[in-house]
Amino acid sequence: MAVVLDLLARDQRPRHPEKAKRPDSPVQRKPDWIRVKAPGSAKWAETNRIVRENKLVTVCEEAGCPNIGECWEKKHATFMIMGDTCTRACAFCNVRTGLPEALDAEEPAKVADAVAKLGLSHVVITSVDRDDLPDGGAAHFAEVIRCIRERSPATTIEILTPDFLRKPGALEVVVQAKPDVFNHNLETVPSKYLTVRPGARYFHSIRLLQRVKELDPDIFTKSGIMVGLGEERNEVLQLMDDLRSAEVDFLTIGQYLQPTRKHHPVIRFVPPDEFKAFETSAYSKGFHLVSATPLTRSSHHAGEDFQRLREARRRAAATA
Repeated sequence: MAVVLDLLARDQRPRHPEKAKRPDSPVQRKPDWIRVKAPGSAKWAETNRIVRENKLVTVCEEAGCPNIGECWEKKHATFMIMGDTCTRACAFCNVRTGLPEALDAEEPAKVADAVAKLGLSHVVITSVDRDDLPDGGAAHFAEVIRCIRERSPATTIEILTPDFLRKPGALEVVVQAKPDVFNHNLETVPSKYLTVRPGARYFHSIRLLQRVKELDPDIFTKSGIMVGLGEERNEVLQLMDDLRSAEVDFLTIGQYLQPTRKHHPVIRFVPPDEFKAFETSAYSKGFHLVSATPLTRSSHHAGEDFQRLREARRRAAATA
């Protein structure tokens, strides 16, 4: 397990200075249904090489995703733009916190080059929060989308954005770039925001997703949460209703995994049958697509899910 103040060779800043004085919380032993195969195949190595050659950051690594072995084996990687340092300090997240460096003007072209080299039919682009920027990085997101479109016109693009809180006009810039899927994660139920996601506002995030549909109804919208943080079942069901009121198409639900002893503890490992029950409830509320398993993550199987999402919209239109 990583030490919270471990220093990286390329950067001598502490990774989580805001969590350093927190008391250690217990780490529960993972149940059998959480365990995954360690990465290391030849195809994984090829993906790793392309990421390194282009000096890119991936959320797969920064967030310690358990599915990195499976995804990189398939040459699927979620690129994290605008650096590896976030201006917020969410209690669940393993991405570095601090004052970010200036944006890399060459990054959009680098990402587009990596997408082309990997031959991706579907790509996911996410970012750290950049509250230090006047537009929260919206124009940078738009430029990345433009460069990918120019280099790989057949590639579909999914973005996973921050909330652009107090950044007027930022959302409009991103939507005008016409990503195929706009994802913004709620992460948890509203009662947990003060302890889990203190820099965000639940109903602002709901409104952000609703506004995407108002600006461009053709863009698929998506959101995700973690369970095991102490939420109640009825809170999750109410969150589903809130997302459907915003016309969100796709919901993901996965198990929260504690990155270090300084992060929010896992209150409970939710068994697979409860995930199945959440999936059934979500479909009954009208989501076009639902992924609810212990190892579900926002970008896990994103390409396959996009095809399923598109087909679900076609079926719904045919029966309307």
